[in-house]
Amino acid sequence: MDLQSFLEQGQGMRNIASSSSCSSASTPKWTYDVFLSFRGEDVRKNFVDFLYNALQQTGIYTFKDDEKLERGRSISPALIQAIKESRIAVIIFLENYATSSWCLDELAEIIGCKHVLGQTVLPVFFDVDPSVVRRQKGSFGRAFVKHEDEIEDKERIQKWRAALAEAASISGWDVPNTADG
Repeated sequence: MDLQSFLEQGQGMRNIASSSSCSSASTPKWTYDVFLSFRGEDVRKNFVDFLYNALQQTGIYTFKDDEKLERGRSISPALIQAIKESRIAVIIFLENYATSSWCLDELAEIIGCKHVLGQTVLPVFFDVDPSVVRRQKGSFGRAFVKHEDEIEDKERIQKWRAALAEAASISGWDVPNTADG
């Protein structure tokens, strides 16, 4: 699916955002319609800005970390709170996504919210094959080799692996990185 088709799905995303998908006894307080999860240095100033603006223009209230965090607040707790308060999480997977332990912690939190709060998770595979993400091959496999050498908390790494596999198994959008978008 190309970017134009993805954005045309905005109405469908709005319908998801306006319906309650939580199956727990207490309804979560949704502050945001959408939480955008992405590796900042890779796409922040092009694809993500374009997507963010397109969602906002269609009335979908969207959290993007450089737009909503108050200066002086600790980033980690604020992001975790934003994830929990978002009805939908859009995860933008790129080739270097798994090199960021921050992104992987964020992803694990999103998958936890999917199970506990009924949050909807929508993956976007930006110029990366979903099977590479799911099976943790290529750049994803290399990133995990490095994480396993550097991080002693093996349970944390297993949580990341499980979250990646689950998120990449969800039907999402394949967006090629093309000059015309």
